[in-house]
Amino acid sequence: MRAVWKGAVTFGLVNVPVKLYSATEDHDVSLHQVHAEDGGRIRYQRKCEVCGKVVAYQDIDKAYDDGERTVVITDADLKALPAERSREIEVVEFVPSEQIDPIMFDRSYYLEPDSASSKAYVLLRETLESTDRTAIVRLALRQKTRLAALRVHEEVLVVQTLLWADEVREAAFPALDERVKISDKELALSKQLVESLVSDFDPTQYVDEYQRELRTLIEAKLEQGDALDTAATFGEEPEEEGAEVIDLMEALRRSISAKRGGADASADDEADADDEADAEADPAPKKRTATKKAPTKTPAAKNAPSKKPAAKKKAAS
Repeated sequence: MRAVWKGAVTFGLVNVPVKLYSATEDHDVSLHQVHAEDGGRIRYQRKCEVCGKVVAYQDIDKAYDDGERTVVITDADLKALPAERSREIEVVEFVPSEQIDPIMFDRSYYLEPDSASSKAYVLLRETLESTDRTAIVRLALRQKTRLAALRVHEEVLVVQTLLWADEVREAAFPALDERVKISDKELALSKQLVESLVSDFDPTQYVDEYQRELRTLIEAKLEQGDALDTAATFGEEPEEEGAEVIDLMEALRRSISAKRGGADASADDEADADDEADAEADPAPKKRTATKKAPTKTPAAKNAPSKKPAAKKKAAS
């Protein structure tokens, strides 16, 4: 890996020299554009509107236009900004980890110790782990001032850049303002479906199906050309039902039955849902009505002669 930034993490008077590495990489198949008629490569040129010449990338500057005036911003101007010159990852505060909403996360970077001794690095790592805190930091990276979360991932300090608060759009959907009644049975069945899918997350068991199929397609076209038979390459796929399910209860029952391996479980699912709904509706145990029990006979009483047989004998005589 190649370091994309070099500086130090600072909190208080403690200074932790580090190198920054991108923690993720893109494995998507790279495609380019061609002319559909003859397959010729489509290329884009950076052409100046004034002189009409094609301009090399190193000769291009940035500019801002307010509608009336244009101001050119050179790379030297950008590098002169105080924030851009900073080589520090400044710790602003330490917050409970659960307070950071995952929707705020942008990109992840590994931090590697960049000094003869890694003691300060290890100290910061163990402090974050033992306090269950995440450090909110500020840094200048790639000509932008960024807010980020500094946390521990598998014994390595990780910086995850955060979106600014005004970059997260408000989720305002009128349909969610309508009150919807969810029955106890629907909720109970939904919980059963969740329980049937409960597992420990292992990211290695998932693959990018689209990219894998795209590579298969490319290899097949390289061998067969335009005469490719997609059905023979990928197999016949049944058409998926696109109709919206109206009966939510039935959809839940079918989903649970499919996980259990048969439709015979539908009755059991409904019975379980009824029991769970009843338990949630009335969690307190019901009091049983006291009933009189017949007195238990003692051993002496058991061996004592019965009066009724004597009465019958007398009546017979």
